[in-house]
Amino acid sequence: MVDNSSKLKTEIERLKREKNAVILAHYYTLPEVQEVADFLGDSLALSIEAQKTDARIILFAGVHFMAETAKVLSPEKKVLLPNLEAGCSLAESCDAAAFAAFKAKYPGYKVVSYVNTSVGVKALTDVCCTSSNALKVVESIPADQPIIFAPDRNLGSYIQKLTGRENMVIWDGACHVHEEFSLEKILELKRQHPAAQVVVHPECRAYIVQVADFVGSTAAILDYCGKSSAREFIVVTEAGILTEMKRRYPEKTFIPAPPDDEACGCNNCRYMKMITLENIFTTLRDERPEISLDEEVRRRAERSILNMIAIK
Repeated sequence: MVDNSSKLKTEIERLKREKNAVILAHYYTLPEVQEVADFLGDSLALSIEAQKTDARIILFAGVHFMAETAKVLSPEKKVLLPNLEAGCSLAESCDAAAFAAFKAKYPGYKVVSYVNTSVGVKALTDVCCTSSNALKVVESIPADQPIIFAPDRNLGSYIQKLTGRENMVIWDGACHVHEEFSLEKILELKRQHPAAQVVVHPECRAYIVQVADFVGSTAAILDYCGKSSAREFIVVTEAGILTEMKRRYPEKTFIPAPPDDEACGCNNCRYMKMITLENIFTTLRDERPEISLDEEVRRRAERSILNMIAIK
């Protein structure tokens, strides 16, 4: 007997062919969602890949700001998001109107914003960055040029420490997943697995980053685990990444770091888990919900992304 998920996967594949659609899935989505993706990866890399295709429709299995970014880079394509409630605690911690008021307090400052922001914040930004290129972006700016870094205080503080830049103002935002990891529990896991390496996302708090063997974006962590001679890894980022880790490196062991309050399941992004096979199917079938952007805002947001891409 064929289970419902198998039927849905078959129907999703049929709809993709019929409608000339591609599915982008972030590493943090459910395993079965990752299985139907044409492209799997980090948010900006996915949008850039989709831009290269001749697809008529982009369905983003991820959160709202990611679908917005895909629309920014591919305005001629129809961009769909299976659940409009799939937001992002980090992006929502930086409201565009509040950020505009904050920016006005610092005339002459260059704005660097993490891609985990709304299109409205990107439109107020000089140059975007990702967790993997944030250091390069900041270092590309003259040392005497003051900077506003938004929205993640942990990533901003990490980059500030690496660069030693004192003329850097950081917006006070954070990701609920990466804020909740327990140092005590990570150290206990390390005692239980002394040969394991600790790999950490830079959105984590500074005292978590300090115990890491490697700090990097999800894509960088994946690459590191493949190159490292270690056989065990304590993974301090959203637990969805373990699906791809196990697929790529079945001979290695990956241990998810627990949050401070394990009952809350905070090392899972509840927004990412709102994307399911069921709502992917209905979204492709009905071609909605669709992402629409104001063209002037889209153009200004696009400029901040292109400025980042231009940095070599």
